[in-house]
Amino acid sequence: MTQATPNAPAAAPASTTQMSREAREAPARCVEQLRRNADIVREAGRQLRELAPPFAATLARGSSDQAAAFAKFLLETHARIPTLSHAPSVGSLYHATSAQFLDVPMIAISQSGRSPDLLAAAQDARNKGAVVIAVVNDAESPLAELAQIVIPVHAGPETSVAATKSFVCTLVALTHLVAEWSQDETLLAALETTGEVLETAANADWTTAVDLLKDASEMLVLGRGPTLPIAGEAALKLKETSSLHAEAFSSAEVAHGPMTLVGDGDPVLVLAPLDVARTGLRERLDDFAARGARVIAAGLPEDVAPAALVLPLATEVHPVLGAIAEIQSFYGLANELSLARGRNPDNPPHLNKVTRTL
Repeated sequence: MTQATPNAPAAAPASTTQMSREAREAPARCVEQLRRNADIVREAGRQLRELAPPFAATLARGSSDQAAAFAKFLLETHARIPTLSHAPSVGSLYHATSAQFLDVPMIAISQSGRSPDLLAAAQDARNKGAVVIAVVNDAESPLAELAQIVIPVHAGPETSVAATKSFVCTLVALTHLVAEWSQDETLLAALETTGEVLETAANADWTTAVDLLKDASEMLVLGRGPTLPIAGEAALKLKETSSLHAEAFSSAEVAHGPMTLVGDGDPVLVLAPLDVARTGLRERLDDFAARGARVIAAGLPEDVAPAALVLPLATEVHPVLGAIAEIQSFYGLANELSLARGRNPDNPPHLNKVTRTL
């Protein structure tokens, strides 16, 4: 088994891509965000506690929808608030937003705040009495204008089509909001370590996995609990930047059918959670090893026998920040893998920065 130590992470190979430069900005941007948003998010948390809704909802697409899944995990496990994903087309095409959204927070997540279907769905929800919370990079966007509460992510301009720093900043903003909403003192304290945790993650070299992935045509990405949305984002980035058919599954759910897709030599990227959600993971890795899969794992001890490669990750951190750290480290791998496969991660074919779905 190949090993890499998290104690002294080597700097990832330098790259000239905009994707790599923007991803590397995320730790500093998140620290600045937490400073600038302190009063805004504290007040939003107070308002939401006073509102005491029976449930919450999210509204998003693409990478932002993976961030929405992260918000759902946070809200349900830390704030104990059931959270549903509201499909944009329900409001934008069917105009069928439920009246049950009256006084219910709907967290609309967008980098640009300009996608027509998201705007239409958010407006339809507000017309039904929902409290629209915009988590957005552009605080002067149309989405921010129609929202009652605006949480800027302060990622700064992002020109690479593949979202990186805006996604990391969005996860931190959502964590901050839920920590204030729930008054979770442990999570609030953990946020003070955000800069250090993400800086360590940005310096961790995951590009040792490139050789195992550069010739792959398909693969699985596994997570669970806080890392399931991270796996979803990683799989999306592998599709976008490397034209690699990657599918994300829960490490618990993968045994219910998708396991049959894995054969000898197939790569499996495992983004292990740092909390109780890692229960049963070792047994699942044994299953993959028995099928001859090449397991690439992060968040596990270096002596995990079924793993062909263990990627460096600081594990003595809060599980929520640990999950965010995993995507921060992954972006370096995604960038170098794209280049190794002869692609341009800044300008994937057939994609635009703002997706104008109707």
